[in-house]
Amino acid sequence: MAGTWDMLGTGGPVIVILALMSLLSLTVIAVKLIQLWPVRSGGQAREQALTQWKGGDRKQAQDSIADGKSPADRVMAYAMQALQEGLRGPLLQDELQRRGNEEVSRMNSLIRLLELIAMVSPLLGLLGTVLGMIQSFQELELAQGAANASVLAGGIWQALLTTAAGLLVAIPAAIAAGLFAARIDAAAQAIESAAGRLLLIDGSR
Repeated sequence: MAGTWDMLGTGGPVIVILALMSLLSLTVIAVKLIQLWPVRSGGQAREQALTQWKGGDRKQAQDSIADGKSPADRVMAYAMQALQEGLRGPLLQDELQRRGNEEVSRMNSLIRLLELIAMVSPLLGLLGTVLGMIQSFQELELAQGAANASVLAGGIWQALLTTAAGLLVAIPAAIAAGLFAARIDAAAQAIESAAGRLLLIDGSR
Protein backbone atom coordinates (compact mmCIF):
# COMPACT_ATOMS: atom_id res chain seq x y z
CA MET A 1 0.00 0.00 0.00
CA ALA A 2 2.88 2.33 0.84
CA GLY A 3 4.37 1.66 -2.60
CA THR A 4 1.13 2.74 -4.24
CA TRP A 5 1.05 6.01 -2.31
CA ASP A 6 4.73 6.57 -3.11
CA MET A 7 3.98 6.04 -6.79
CA LEU A 8 1.12 8.54 -6.67
CA GLY A 9 3.39 11.05 -4.99
CA THR A 10 6.18 10.46 -7.49
CA GLY A 11 3.97 10.80 -10.55
CA GLY A 12 2.29 13.95 -9.33
CA PRO A 13 -1.19 15.12 -10.33
CA VAL A 14 -1.09 13.30 -13.68
CA ILE A 15 -0.83 9.94 -11.91
CA VAL A 16 -3.73 10.90 -9.65
CA ILE A 17 -5.87 11.76 -12.68
CA LEU A 18 -4.90 8.48 -14.36
CA ALA A 19 -5.76 6.56 -11.19
CA LEU A 20 -9.22 8.14 -11.15
CA MET A 21 -9.66 7.34 -14.86
CA SER A 22 -8.65 3.75 -14.17
CA LEU A 23 -11.24 3.49 -11.40
CA LEU A 24 -13.89 4.97 -13.70
CA SER A 25 -12.91 2.61 -16.51
CA LEU A 26 -13.12 -0.48 -14.29
CA THR A 27 -16.51 0.65 -12.99
CA VAL A 28 -17.85 1.12 -16.53
CA ILE A 29 -16.47 -2.26 -17.59
CA ALA A 30 -18.20 -3.97 -14.66
CA VAL A 31 -21.51 -2.22 -15.41
CA LYS A 32 -21.37 -3.11 -19.11
CA LEU A 33 -20.46 -6.73 -18.36
CA ILE A 34 -23.59 -7.07 -16.26
CA GLN A 35 -25.73 -5.27 -18.84
CA LEU A 36 -24.41 -7.02 -21.96
CA TRP A 37 -24.04 -10.53 -20.59
CA PRO A 38 -27.59 -11.64 -21.54
CA VAL A 39 -27.91 -9.76 -24.86
CA ARG A 40 -27.11 -12.81 -26.99
CA SER A 41 -29.21 -15.24 -24.98
CA GLY A 42 -32.55 -16.74 -25.94
CA GLY A 43 -31.70 -17.91 -29.46
CA GLN A 44 -33.20 -21.35 -28.94
CA ALA A 45 -36.37 -19.91 -27.39
CA ARG A 46 -36.81 -17.53 -30.35
CA GLU A 47 -36.41 -20.39 -32.81
CA GLN A 48 -39.05 -22.35 -30.92
CA ALA A 49 -41.35 -19.32 -30.85
CA LEU A 50 -41.00 -18.80 -34.61
CA THR A 51 -41.81 -22.46 -35.23
CA GLN A 52 -44.88 -22.21 -33.02
CA TRP A 53 -45.98 -18.96 -34.68
CA LYS A 54 -45.61 -20.53 -38.11
CA GLY A 55 -47.69 -23.49 -36.94
CA GLY A 56 -50.46 -21.17 -35.78
CA ASP A 57 -49.91 -21.59 -32.04
CA ARG A 58 -49.47 -17.88 -31.42
CA LYS A 59 -50.23 -17.87 -27.71
CA GLN A 60 -47.64 -20.55 -27.07
CA ALA A 61 -45.15 -18.63 -29.22
CA GLN A 62 -45.61 -15.52 -27.12
CA ASP A 63 -45.22 -17.53 -23.92
CA SER A 64 -41.95 -19.01 -25.22
CA ILE A 65 -40.20 -15.63 -25.19
CA ALA A 66 -42.21 -13.87 -22.49
CA ASP A 67 -39.38 -14.24 -19.97
CA GLY A 68 -36.59 -13.46 -22.43
CA LYS A 69 -33.92 -11.04 -21.24
CA SER A 70 -32.23 -10.15 -24.52
CA PRO A 71 -33.09 -7.13 -26.73
CA ALA A 72 -34.10 -9.50 -29.54
CA ASP A 73 -36.57 -11.20 -27.19
CA ARG A 74 -38.14 -7.87 -26.22
CA VAL A 75 -38.48 -6.66 -29.81
CA MET A 76 -39.88 -9.99 -30.95
CA ALA A 77 -42.36 -10.09 -28.07
CA TYR A 78 -43.59 -6.63 -29.03
CA ALA A 79 -43.85 -7.64 -32.70
CA MET A 80 -45.96 -10.68 -31.82
CA GLN A 81 -48.25 -8.61 -29.62
CA ALA A 82 -48.62 -5.97 -32.34
CA LEU A 83 -49.45 -8.60 -34.95
CA GLN A 84 -52.04 -10.08 -32.61
CA GLU A 85 -53.60 -6.62 -32.33
CA GLY A 86 -53.72 -6.22 -36.11
CA LEU A 87 -50.82 -3.80 -36.62
CA ARG A 88 -49.06 -4.57 -39.90
CA GLY A 89 -47.25 -3.07 -42.84
CA PRO A 90 -45.00 0.00 -42.78
CA LEU A 91 -46.34 1.21 -39.44
CA LEU A 92 -45.25 -1.98 -37.71
CA GLN A 93 -41.90 -2.04 -39.49
CA ASP A 94 -41.21 1.57 -38.51
CA GLU A 95 -42.08 0.87 -34.89
CA LEU A 96 -39.86 -2.22 -34.83
CA GLN A 97 -37.04 -0.16 -36.32
CA ARG A 98 -37.50 2.47 -33.63
CA ARG A 99 -37.53 -0.08 -30.84
CA GLY A 100 -34.50 -1.82 -32.27
CA ASN A 101 -32.63 1.48 -32.43
CA GLU A 102 -33.56 2.19 -28.81
CA GLU A 103 -32.20 -1.18 -27.72
CA VAL A 104 -28.93 -0.63 -29.60
CA SER A 105 -28.60 2.88 -28.21
CA ARG A 106 -29.12 1.56 -24.68
CA MET A 107 -26.46 -1.10 -25.21
CA ASN A 108 -24.04 1.48 -26.61
CA SER A 109 -24.32 3.74 -23.58
CA LEU A 110 -20.96 4.33 -21.84
CA ILE A 111 -19.02 2.64 -24.66
CA ARG A 112 -17.95 6.07 -25.94
CA LEU A 113 -16.68 6.87 -22.46
CA LEU A 114 -14.47 3.77 -22.52
CA GLU A 115 -13.17 4.74 -25.95
CA LEU A 116 -12.45 8.26 -24.70
CA ILE A 117 -10.52 6.90 -21.71
CA ALA A 118 -8.54 4.62 -24.01
CA MET A 119 -7.68 7.57 -26.25
CA VAL A 120 -6.92 10.22 -23.63
CA SER A 121 -5.03 8.27 -20.96
CA PRO A 122 -1.87 7.62 -23.07
CA LEU A 123 -1.78 11.31 -23.98
CA LEU A 124 -2.05 12.24 -20.31
CA GLY A 125 0.73 9.79 -19.54
CA LEU A 126 2.90 11.34 -22.23
CA LEU A 127 2.15 14.80 -20.86
CA GLY A 128 3.24 13.66 -17.42
CA THR A 129 6.46 12.28 -18.89
CA VAL A 130 7.24 15.52 -20.72
CA LEU A 131 6.59 17.56 -17.59
CA GLY A 132 8.72 15.15 -15.56
CA MET A 133 11.59 15.37 -18.04
CA ILE A 134 11.44 19.15 -17.95
CA GLN A 135 11.61 19.06 -14.17
CA SER A 136 14.51 16.57 -14.24
CA PHE A 137 16.59 18.73 -16.55
CA GLN A 138 15.82 21.80 -14.49
CA GLU A 139 17.07 20.00 -11.39
CA LEU A 140 20.11 18.82 -13.33
CA GLU A 141 20.88 22.38 -14.36
CA LEU A 142 20.53 23.64 -10.78
CA ALA A 143 22.76 20.87 -9.46
CA GLN A 144 25.53 21.93 -11.86
CA GLY A 145 28.74 20.06 -11.04
CA ALA A 146 27.15 17.94 -8.32
CA ALA A 147 24.91 16.11 -10.81
CA ASN A 148 25.69 12.55 -11.86
CA ALA A 149 24.17 9.82 -14.00
CA SER A 150 22.20 8.28 -11.13
CA VAL A 151 20.44 11.58 -10.43
CA LEU A 152 19.48 11.92 -14.09
CA ALA A 153 18.38 8.28 -14.33
CA GLY A 154 16.20 8.67 -11.25
CA GLY A 155 14.47 11.68 -12.76
CA ILE A 156 13.90 9.88 -16.06
CA TRP A 157 12.30 6.76 -14.55
CA GLN A 158 10.02 8.92 -12.47
CA ALA A 159 9.00 10.81 -15.62
CA LEU A 160 8.40 7.60 -17.59
CA LEU A 161 6.17 6.29 -14.82
CA THR A 162 3.22 8.33 -16.10
CA THR A 163 3.59 6.95 -19.64
CA ALA A 164 3.44 3.40 -18.29
CA ALA A 165 0.45 4.30 -16.13
CA GLY A 166 -1.34 5.84 -19.10
CA LEU A 167 -0.88 2.67 -21.14
CA LEU A 168 -2.03 0.50 -18.23
CA VAL A 169 -5.25 2.51 -18.11
CA ALA A 170 -5.75 2.65 -21.89
CA ILE A 171 -5.18 -0.99 -22.83
CA PRO A 172 -7.96 -2.61 -20.74
CA ALA A 173 -10.38 0.17 -21.73
CA ALA A 174 -9.61 -0.29 -25.44
CA ILE A 175 -9.92 -4.08 -25.27
CA ALA A 176 -13.20 -3.89 -23.34
CA ALA A 177 -14.66 -1.30 -25.73
CA GLY A 178 -13.81 -3.51 -28.72
CA LEU A 179 -15.26 -6.66 -27.18
CA PHE A 180 -18.40 -4.85 -26.07
CA ALA A 181 -18.86 -3.33 -29.55
CA ALA A 182 -18.64 -6.78 -31.13
CA ARG A 183 -21.21 -8.14 -28.70
CA ILE A 184 -23.54 -5.21 -29.41
CA ASP A 185 -23.22 -5.77 -33.17
CA ALA A 186 -24.17 -9.42 -32.71
CA ALA A 187 -27.15 -8.43 -30.56
CA ALA A 188 -28.27 -5.89 -33.19
CA GLN A 189 -28.12 -8.57 -35.87
CA ALA A 190 -30.17 -10.88 -33.66
CA ILE A 191 -32.83 -8.16 -33.29
CA GLU A 192 -33.00 -7.63 -37.05
CA SER A 193 -33.09 -11.35 -37.75
CA ALA A 194 -35.80 -12.09 -35.17
CA ALA A 195 -38.10 -9.29 -36.29
CA GLY A 196 -37.49 -9.89 -40.00
CA ARG A 197 -38.15 -13.61 -39.83
CA LEU A 198 -41.32 -13.10 -37.80
CA LEU A 199 -42.69 -10.60 -40.31
CA LEU A 200 -41.74 -12.89 -43.18
CA ILE A 201 -43.53 -15.82 -41.57
CA ASP A 202 -46.58 -13.67 -40.89
CA GLY A 203 -46.65 -12.45 -44.48
CA SER A 204 -46.32 -8.79 -43.51
CA ARG A 205 -43.53 -8.09 -45.95
